[in-house]
Amino acid sequence: MASNLTLGIIEVHPEHSGDESDDDDDDVVEQSPCGRWEKRRQEVMQRDVPGIDHSFLAMDTEEGVEVVWNEVQFSERKSFKSQEEDIKAVFENLIQLDHANIVKFYKFWTDTRSENPRVIFITEYMTSGSLKQFLKKTRKSYSTKTLNEKVWKRWLRQILSALSYLHECETPIVHGNLSCDTIFIQHNGLIKIGSVAPDTIHNHVKTYREERRNMHFIAPEYGKPGHIIDCAVDIYAFGMCALEMAALELHDTDGPVLQENVTKAIAGLELPHQKDFILRCLAENPAERPTARDLLLHPGLFVVHSLKLLSAHCMVDNDVSPPDNREDTDPERVLVVIGKEKNWKRGKSPALELEKYLEEVRNGLFPLTGMHQRIELRPRQRPKSPEGVESVPSENDDHYDEETRRAIINKCQIKLIPQEGGDCNQEIRSVN
Repeated sequence: MASNLTLGIIEVHPEHSGDESDDDDDDVVEQSPCGRWEKRRQEVMQRDVPGIDHSFLAMDTEEGVEVVWNEVQFSERKSFKSQEEDIKAVFENLIQLDHANIVKFYKFWTDTRSENPRVIFITEYMTSGSLKQFLKKTRKSYSTKTLNEKVWKRWLRQILSALSYLHECETPIVHGNLSCDTIFIQHNGLIKIGSVAPDTIHNHVKTYREERRNMHFIAPEYGKPGHIIDCAVDIYAFGMCALEMAALELHDTDGPVLQENVTKAIAGLELPHQKDFILRCLAENPAERPTARDLLLHPGLFVVHSLKLLSAHCMVDNDVSPPDNREDTDPERVLVVIGKEKNWKRGKSPALELEKYLEEVRNGLFPLTGMHQRIELRPRQRPKSPEGVESVPSENDDHYDEETRRAIINKCQIKLIPQEGGDCNQEIRSVN
């Protein structure tokens, strides 16, 4: 059975006037059991996230950064008890999700002290705007009907990288609420899909809502009796996102997007591979829709990664940093010769540009796509309180940690020491 995630936009309410109101918003009103997370009064809005009752700004006291404190309130204790183990199992898996293009899920715990139990979970706080907002601004500022093809491909690869990660987990995870409103874009072009609320809680919470604002993103089979929701619903929603990026005229109205608007927008696409890509995603029959990995191999999106990118990923994955001091800095020195005519000189790879490029790769700006990697999410053993306690080795423990340090400098000094009878002995001192 696939898990279902819903990712949503975080929007801060308008600030109150007056210093007194601002001070009240910064007050700490609740702490996590471990004391790390401090909830503030300032509430944030989670749009289109069924099941979340309240979201507040909070502070991570260990890292010194703002996060989001999400609360899900159950209508009665009996309902919560019947679902408690399932909910905990899903949340344990969500904590293990780690992808540069998915908003981070940090921690969760339950509060059963009142008649209405709560599930509280902490997520990454995104200060950037949604992709929908960015596309609307682009449409108004540049009066263009299409997005640059290179940018379109770059964004889609990042979204598909995240979807492929979710869908290829040992137990596939369905997003279930993908739209341009639930996708964030940062100033450097990094794409992230929103904060997490599992489907397990949707039908058992106090404020579950049936209505959805972006109806055209919902697959035709969604909600049909007897139909099991699977990863195909995400592909349909992704196809609609791809269309909204390619055909900016869909953002001209704030009203609902009708099927005739979608058909007209697809017909207006000029690039054949772009049109074919979107039509495959929007197939009526879910069985005919390609997987996220298949889409990464589509001619309209497929890319053969450069040796530079492959090398950068290798360095990032193995935590290798470029040397701080290079003895050879001659920009004209040829590093690589390809065939008879092509070569690569050191001057083409300045140190600062290399470090910037590695940082962009590390942040997920250039994901490796089209490569198989199955993700296994296994339920983690819950640590006994207090958390993070490490065992202390006993005095009789014969185990020794392997020495992994390297000798950087090895010096040897030889000194003559006078002895009785006029002879000299050699004293050797080694300094490492």
